[in-house]
Amino acid sequence: MAKAQTKDTPEKAAKSTKKRTVKADMIGQAHINATFNNIIITFTNLKGQTVSWSSAGKMGFRGAKKNTPFAAQLASEDATKKAFEAGIRKVKVYIKGPGSGRDSAMRSIGNNGLEVTEIMDITPMPHNGCRPPKKRKV
Repeated sequence: MAKAQTKDTPEKAAKSTKKRTVKADMIGQAHINATFNNIIITFTNLKGQTVSWSSAGKMGFRGAKKNTPFAAQLASEDATKKAFEAGIRKVKVYIKGPGSGRDSAMRSIGNNGLEVTEIMDITPMPHNGCRPPKKRKV
């Protein structure tokens, strides 16, 4: 006997996903992650919850243009405006990575209305690094 095929039509109900809002105090943190390929700026409250973020890739830059100081400046301005609207007025800036847009992103935060109270470089430094590859046999 052949199985009777029941036609399951899963109706995809339009889920109303509510955007989660994070309570932002006047004091927050700005994390600048500047890699060789991109730059990501994240504003958080003191608990570490993300208030706003932006990156050079999000701003429309592709390829080698993502790691330019200009791309970092635009991404920083975008994230700063959103953080300012959320209520952040003073920030501690944490910079991480060797990218070229570190300084311009930090300056852009100060120029767009937020008061920078502290600047910390948290780039990880190896104490002795990884074990080097074995010697080449010729």
